[in-house]
Amino acid sequence: MGKLTPMMRQYLDIKNKYKDCILFFRLGDFYEMFFEDAKTASRELEITLTGKSCGLEEKAAMCGVPFHSAQNYIAKLIEKGYKVAIAEQVEDASKAKGLVKRDVVKVVTPGTVMDAELLKDNENNYIMSIYVDEGGIGIAYSDISTGRLNSTQIIDDNPLGALIDEIVKTKPREIIINKNTHNGINIELEIGKIISPYISLFDGWAYDLEYGQNKILKQLNILSLDGIGLSDKNYSICAVGSLLEYIETTQKSSISFIQNIRFYYLDNYMVLDKFTRRNLELAETMREKSKKGSLLWVLDKTNTAMGARQIKKWVEEPLKNADEIQGRLDGVEELKNNFLVMEELKDYLKSVYDLERLAVRISYGNANGRDMTALKTSLEQLPNIKNTISNMESSKIKEIRERIDTSQEVTEIIENAIVENPPVTIKEGGIIKDGYNEELDELRYISRGGKEWISNLENMEKEKTGIKSLKIGFNKVFGYYIEVTKSNLSLVPEDYIRKQTLANAERYITPELKEVEAKVLGAQDKIVELEYDIFLSLREKIKEHSLQIQKTASEIAQLDALLSFAHISNEYNYVKPEINFEGKIHIENGRHPVVERMMTDEIFVGNDTLLNKDENRFSIITGPNMAGKSTYMRQVALITLMSQIGCFVPADRANIGIVDRIFTRVGASDDLAQGQSTFMVEMSELANILNNATKDSLIILDEIGRGTSTYDGLSIAWAVVEHISNIKNIGAKTLFATHYHELTDLEDTLDGVKNYCIDVKENDGNVVFLHKIIKGSADQSYGIEVAKLAGVKNDVIDRAKGILEKLESDHVKPTIDYDEVKEDKVEYKEEKIQEVEKEIAVCEQQLDFFVPSEDSKIVEELRKINILEMTPMDAMNELYKLKKLISK
Repeated sequence: MGKLTPMMRQYLDIKNKYKDCILFFRLGDFYEMFFEDAKTASRELEITLTGKSCGLEEKAAMCGVPFHSAQNYIAKLIEKGYKVAIAEQVEDASKAKGLVKRDVVKVVTPGTVMDAELLKDNENNYIMSIYVDEGGIGIAYSDISTGRLNSTQIIDDNPLGALIDEIVKTKPREIIINKNTHNGINIELEIGKIISPYISLFDGWAYDLEYGQNKILKQLNILSLDGIGLSDKNYSICAVGSLLEYIETTQKSSISFIQNIRFYYLDNYMVLDKFTRRNLELAETMREKSKKGSLLWVLDKTNTAMGARQIKKWVEEPLKNADEIQGRLDGVEELKNNFLVMEELKDYLKSVYDLERLAVRISYGNANGRDMTALKTSLEQLPNIKNTISNMESSKIKEIRERIDTSQEVTEIIENAIVENPPVTIKEGGIIKDGYNEELDELRYISRGGKEWISNLENMEKEKTGIKSLKIGFNKVFGYYIEVTKSNLSLVPEDYIRKQTLANAERYITPELKEVEAKVLGAQDKIVELEYDIFLSLREKIKEHSLQIQKTASEIAQLDALLSFAHISNEYNYVKPEINFEGKIHIENGRHPVVERMMTDEIFVGNDTLLNKDENRFSIITGPNMAGKSTYMRQVALITLMSQIGCFVPADRANIGIVDRIFTRVGASDDLAQGQSTFMVEMSELANILNNATKDSLIILDEIGRGTSTYDGLSIAWAVVEHISNIKNIGAKTLFATHYHELTDLEDTLDGVKNYCIDVKENDGNVVFLHKIIKGSADQSYGIEVAKLAGVKNDVIDRAKGILEKLESDHVKPTIDYDEVKEDKVEYKEEKIQEVEKEIAVCEQQLDFFVPSEDSKIVEELRKINILEMTPMDAMNELYKLKKLISK
């Protein structure tokens, strides 16, 4: 260190305090990076890596970016998951003795971005804090650009599972945590399997309960936590307190813009695990990860950035409270039935900027003049919006109207003080209107009068000297000057004072010109300084209203989201669902909201659905691939979800019972890269469903057991149907698509199980899938016909048909049937037992052709079987073992 230059020592002193950051070190008009930071930045930003003498034998690696365009480079680093510490000069260079003092004025992390250029308008940018100990987990997350902070806590048998669900729902860009293990499980590793936020361990002391309590009280300027529902929520307090500490540490300034801390209970919302969110493609598609093709793409026709974020949050958090759901539905209905109101609201909302983020920028202290005019333009629409919905009677719309504060005082402040088109910067003047400040007006009069005199001076001097090419100019070094070409130097008056010599001209000043210049430039400097002070004062006044503006922004966001629901309901012919408490899902001519919108040349075929807690708990759906089984099941799940977010649904009629969770088991492609087999992934997801589903859940299962051998798969699928359909185990409403036609026999033996299939029309050897769900079961799979439709060559198709005929004629299929299920034990009637014994006897006779003697292993195995003590599953497994022996 002793050999380093003073500047490099200063750099390293600061860098040592921010080791986990890339340090942007301000030198003149550039931010410079050195050593390893330079190498990283050069690689990630694709900028030139050079070297700088630092006092050591080797030059220090160095790269830099211009300070005026630094935001673009910071954005790229943040997007790649880095943290950036910005070190500025913290004293006036002209007054500094020796090296100018520098220090970090802000740390930009993926979750604490405030600059509008680094944020997506229609998405929240969350940072999450997690507090973990043996008793439970506390969660707090915030989008600091909107000033909102939410918290919950998890104290149950599976806190890690619930934590993962919240993380998947929230998708934070950054996570801080007090420790990364819980009951031997590495939480950081588990989180990393799902999403890739920036994760770091934060100081343990920041999670202290008493510290958290005091931090929250100070932040909100309150005396008790009772009013915000946190007084007895210790895990949440620890998470919230640490999050506030971290935000304050990175922002290096007051975080008074966070004035809204909301505690919520997990039970208030439908639980959607990572598999369901992926399979239903709620906010993005599975393959392209794009919004287009997702449910959000269909529903989001909002007019404001706030509304877009709100509708996304609603989609991610379906409600369970019937009153809240009904409130939204009634609001949508009233808007939908008032077309003129909808059109007026759309016009007004299109002129509303992002009030949430504008209010925070003002409170944070980085709002400029254009932010002020955007705020004024937005606030001017609020009286019109309130007036437009003044006659509406639905409780939700009335509540929104009453909570909208027009902030007339703020509008008047900006209207009186700020020019219509202010500059981007706030330190160069041109922001404040004439007539707002008397001192400013006087300075402007002096400045304008002096500039006018100087402008007239050129003509006066031309006439006085006879020099036609004479001109008055200005530069920052010499100020105002009179320029005369060298060919006219003989005409220069004696009172001109030479100031500068050029190649073809001389520049002069006069005492009178310098006197006026002093007045003009002095006034201009004072104008800029005074305008800046006035603007800061205005911003502080408006800051006092920031909380009410944030609250109003929340109401406008909700109104915009409801309006979007109403708009798409009108345009796409959606209906208002009825909400019931009986656990019944009854849909007439339901349609898939996304597939319907993607279709261009065909008409979507609607389908009915009836699920309840009684005789229609479990639907087994058979039929060929490409016939529409998966689409049908997903549309039932989406219609249920849409109902619980308060949206109308694509159907002729819908009566929806509130579900606590939606489970889907559809595909496993996302997990194959983690080294797990398709079957293992399938079984893991199935285990999650069996362990967490309740009688109030909706389960979507597509081809359970397909990842293993036929008999293993059939056995598992059979057992799953038995377990889920049994009200003593789960009894959840379930749609179960399968190619195992053997399962359709369960309709006659299990309560609540019903068979459905996809209607197929055959004509002259060709197959047409009608995409219609009908009662009954499919009598064949049509797999070869699907291959033909997919374009498989005819000779392959013909050969496949021949093989199929051979297999079907040779196949011996022992059937296993049973009559009743009582208390989870299968009881056989005598005649059923005899039928099974006959089937086994047939097997023994046919197997004699393949075995050398009666002492063969196969015959011996058959003799050991005691049918009276076997369950159907045991029988299936025995037959599978025999089949394997035969194959040998």
